[in-house]
This record gives sequence, structure tokens and C-alpha cells, in this order.
Amino acid sequence: MRVEDLLIYGKSHCHSTHAKILLAELLEKNPLELLLYLDDIVSEEKVNLYKQEIKALEEGKPLQYVLGYVNFYGTKFKIDERCLIPRFETEELVEQTIIKIKKYFSNPIDIIDLGCGSGVIGLSLEKKVSTNTIDLVDISKEALELTKENINYLNSKANTIESDFFNKIDKKYDVIISNPPYIKEKEEIEQIVKDNEPSIALYGGEDGLDCYKKILENITPHMKERCLIAFEIGCEQGEEISSIAKEYLDDIKIEIKKDLQNRDRMLFIMKNLE
Repeated sequence: MRVEDLLIYGKSHCHSTHAKILLAELLEKNPLELLLYLDDIVSEEKVNLYKQEIKALEEGKPLQYVLGYVNFYGTKFKIDERCLIPRFETEELVEQTIIKIKKYFSNPIDIIDLGCGSGVIGLSLEKKVSTNTIDLVDISKEALELTKENINYLNSKANTIESDFFNKIDKKYDVIISNPPYIKEKEEIEQIVKDNEPSIALYGGEDGLDCYKKILENITPHMKERCLIAFEIGCEQGEEISSIAKEYLDDIKIEIKKDLQNRDRMLFIMKNLE
């Protein structure tokens, strides 16, 4: 089959942009340049693979899982059903955390990413700021296997630790960052998310706050004297998480920051940072 025939096939079965992205990836071409190759003949092996991928999309599999990767904060990461698909809001968390690290820290720092999933947060920070150590922590053995693949792929020096947040951690950190599960148990979410992404990475208990409580009630022994805590949060959870933080931590400054859609989406806790 020709490239044009495959494009027509793909667009008749799924979103045209997704059809183009999949075919470009398969042919190792830039999606914007596919028009230059419309008459090229595609091997039978790649034709069959493309049709399998289109079928997976038709059956409700997310594009990122079909591709097997995601571009996050300028870096390509491996991604699959073992972990949550990183969102744009999490890129904003990384961006704002980098800004604060550069503002408050001048020496190499120790960072822990709690509930790291595929490792995109901690590994993105490692590329942008000066670090002593990066510890990537998750309760899911499967997610950590994917994290290790990304560590190897990026030639990172980060460590992986299988732990329920701080349970198996005995260090102190300059920066503690987390995008924990924060969806309420009975909250309605998109069907494609519900059907494909691991529930352990989505739901945070009846009120969506279980993970924040677990982190904050155990965080003090793991904070250096000067410490930055960075959370991604649900857009209506800022005040409640602030109250939890004040219950367990003294002499802190809390900042709730909006995302580009003007929703409360990040919460920063600063201890002795001036």
C-alpha cells in the first residue's frame, strides 16, 4: 500500500491527527512532511502494524499508550499501561518548581519524587537543576520497572525505591515533590481514562485527600532545615490541603498557584526559604 492509501484508511477509522501521528511515527517521518511521501510504498509488515494500532485506537486505547511514548517538558519518555499518562498540568508543576529551586537554592540539592509513576517529574527536574540525588518512589513495582527503563534510556543517575510514600525512606531532602492520586472515589472521569489508566494512580480516597494526608503527617523527618514541598492538586483542593499542611507543619509559607486555564493546580509549601 502507498502512504496515501494508509492515511485514508487511518482517517476513516479514527481522528485524522492521530492517524497522521501514528503513520509518521511508524515511517520515522515528521508528521508535517507526510505529504511529501504520499506515493511511497509501505511494507506489508508496517501496513499490518499500522492497522493494528488504528484498531487499538478504535477500541479506546489512548494514543500515548499506542505510541509507547510521550513528550514531556521537552523530553521523550517511554509510557504504557503500567502508569498514568503525564498531563500538561504536570509540566506546569515542573516549570514552577524549577523556578523556585533556582530562586531559593544555589548548591546541588537532594530531591524526592513521591508516587513517581513513569518518573517524568523527577527526571525532568534532574535535567534542569543541579542535584546531588534524585530518588523516585512508587508503591507500584510495575510503574518502577517503567521508571527504570526511562532512567536507562536517559542515562540518568536517579534511584528508584519501592515504597508507600515515606515508609521505606530514611533521608532528608531539599525538595519534596508529588503528583499523588487526588480524584475522589465517586468522581466522574472520562471513560478512556477510567478504562485504561491504573486506578491506583487516579483515586485518592473518598475526598481525594488521602495521599496528601499520608505524605504530610510523615514528612517532617524527611525535610531539611530549608525545604520546598511541591504538589499537584485538584482544582478545588487547595484550601483543604493548606489546612492539612498547617496541622503538621509550623512556620511555613503556602502558595497556591493557578495553571494556564486559571484553575488552582499547584500548591507549594516553603520552610525557611527567603
